Amino acid sequence: MKFITLKFFSILLFVNSVYCQNEKDRILLDSISKLITFSETENLDPIKRFNVLLDAKRLAKASNNDSVLLKVEKNISYYYIDVDDMDNYIKSNHKIKRLATQLNDSKSLAFNYYALGYAYFFKEKDSAYYYYTKAVKSFEELNLSLDMSAALGGLAKIQLDGKDYFGASESAVKALRLLDGVEETNEIQEQKWILFSTLASISDELDNIEEALEYHQQAYEVALRMEDDFNNGIYTLNNIGSAKRKQSKYSESVDIFKDLVENYDLKVDDPSFYALVLENLAYSKYLCNLDSHQNIKKLFDESYKIADSLNDEFVKMGTCISMAKFFKGAGEEAEALKYANETYQLSKKITANDILLEVLMLLSELEDSESSVKYLNEHVKLSDSLLKVERNVRNKFARIELKTDQLEAENEQISRENLYLIILSGGILLTAILIYILLSQRAKNRKLKLMQVQQEANEQIYNLMLGQQDKVEEARTLEKKRISEELHDGVLGRLFGTRLSLDSINFKDGKEAMMSRANYIGQLKVIEEDIRKISHELNTDFVSGAGFMDIVTELIDNQSQAYGLKNEFNHTDDISWDIVPNKTKINIYRVIQESLQNIYKHANAKAVKISISLENDVICLSIIDDGNGFDTTKSKKGIGLKNMTSRVTSINGEITFSSQPNQGTAINVKIPYTSNTHETY
Repeated sequence: MKFITLKFFSILLFVNSVYCQNEKDRILLDSISKLITFSETENLDPIKRFNVLLDAKRLAKASNNDSVLLKVEKNISYYYIDVDDMDNYIKSNHKIKRLATQLNDSKSLAFNYYALGYAYFFKEKDSAYYYYTKAVKSFEELNLSLDMSAALGGLAKIQLDGKDYFGASESAVKALRLLDGVEETNEIQEQKWILFSTLASISDELDNIEEALEYHQQAYEVALRMEDDFNNGIYTLNNIGSAKRKQSKYSESVDIFKDLVENYDLKVDDPSFYALVLENLAYSKYLCNLDSHQNIKKLFDESYKIADSLNDEFVKMGTCISMAKFFKGAGEEAEALKYANETYQLSKKITANDILLEVLMLLSELEDSESSVKYLNEHVKLSDSLLKVERNVRNKFARIELKTDQLEAENEQISRENLYLIILSGGILLTAILIYILLSQRAKNRKLKLMQVQQEANEQIYNLMLGQQDKVEEARTLEKKRISEELHDGVLGRLFGTRLSLDSINFKDGKEAMMSRANYIGQLKVIEEDIRKISHELNTDFVSGAGFMDIVTELIDNQSQAYGLKNEFNHTDDISWDIVPNKTKINIYRVIQESLQNIYKHANAKAVKISISLENDVICLSIIDDGNGFDTTKSKKGIGLKNMTSRVTSINGEITFSSQPNQGTAINVKIPYTSNTHETY
């Protein structure tokens, strides 16, 4: 009942500890959740928001929960994108990638690839292409068609910038098909607008203006359906105006640009775009000669000033080349050369190669023959270089895709190898467990065998005691019979005869009577001595000691064999074990047995030497081993040592322990021989 109560109490403690740990984890996770929610509060100071997220990250690390840490790291990455810190946004997303990989979270990993593709788009196109490609494949495996469409859109833009028009067109068309039949939320409409605009730009680059206008028109129709088109419709109208101008439909392009200037508050809402529209309007008017030279120049000047004040080098470059063409057409070559040179510097600065090619040709026409040849040669070199770059870009995209496939194949191979490694490790672990079980079973068997040997020894002791008891009883019976016969036949008969003789001389006097009485008194003394002798014999106990040394020898041999010990046992024949009390012999036996057990359990000894001798009426027992030894000042509280001390004390003996670490142990027992074996009557 006590064992059941203790077991129940242990289970209760375990359950309570688990509950407390779970409660602690729950409180920690709740705190993290509250911090994340607080960080999403509108109009929260960015610095405070970041500090709150850092606190959440610290708690997430303390929780040792990678899933929670992943969630916090995602929110930190959102913060970096909100404050336009792309470097830290990239670092944060690489942390997310490591965590998602460790957790085998394929969905988080797919979105992480997309985020890295977006981040690298503005810094390193090769990396952006790599991650967008990974995102496309991951979204396809997860059957996330809308997200796959967005990743394909990003991929199409990179391919367009790299002049991989076929690849860009293929990606954009595939992205649009994934949106077929999908409910047109504002987000889906935004994605469609981007894809139609991308296809329009591809067609425009390939000089397929009709097709470009069709895509622009589709983009414009999508923008009109949007609740908030983010000025997408206005941007598309500007693109349509530019396409119309390429078709030489100058008056139509003028109407479009004029409508944008007069009917939209672009000067306030988007001054940079306003400067671009002014430039387009001015150049279109120039081409169709719909306004005076002075008014067109004013439009150009206003566009230039706005772009310059905003430090928008791209719009400024576009305005400068249009002004250079305008002044060249008007015969003002000095002004044309001025703006052409400015365009040349800006295009080289921001690496606008298409504009650079155009302005090089313009400069070759405006400069004298020597400078003209220089610009023409630069134009040829740049054209050849761009052709090589275009080919290299297309090949590079193919290499990136191939490398991505190779990496995936390598990852699959690594996964297989890891699986094999896990199986092998499992096999080794299972083998180790089996070996451990086998060794444990052998140890248990040895222990059971030892217990059996001990049991047999105990039975021998018990049988010895029973045998001794039987002999004692038999001896007592025989002795009683002998004493009875002696008392009956000897003492009683002689007493009876003496009594009759004394009765017969009661009537006599004289010397003869006195001599007779003295004789009979002497006989009574003899009878007294006989009675004292019989009394003494009755008061002497009989205990057989035959075979005790044989039993001890067998104990030592059996225990030594079971424990793997070498033994040396020496004993004297001077001790008469027949007269040694049974209690003394049993305790000597137990001390030897306990010592051998302690040597096996604690000493790691290889040999033991045991001797029993008689010195000055003292039985001396010595047990010496060559084991580890112990510090006797610290190790006297062991139950084995206490038992031996108690046994020796109970028979009026003394026991001492001599030992030092790594120098073996010696046990010396001294038991009085005379005081234990000769009783006084």
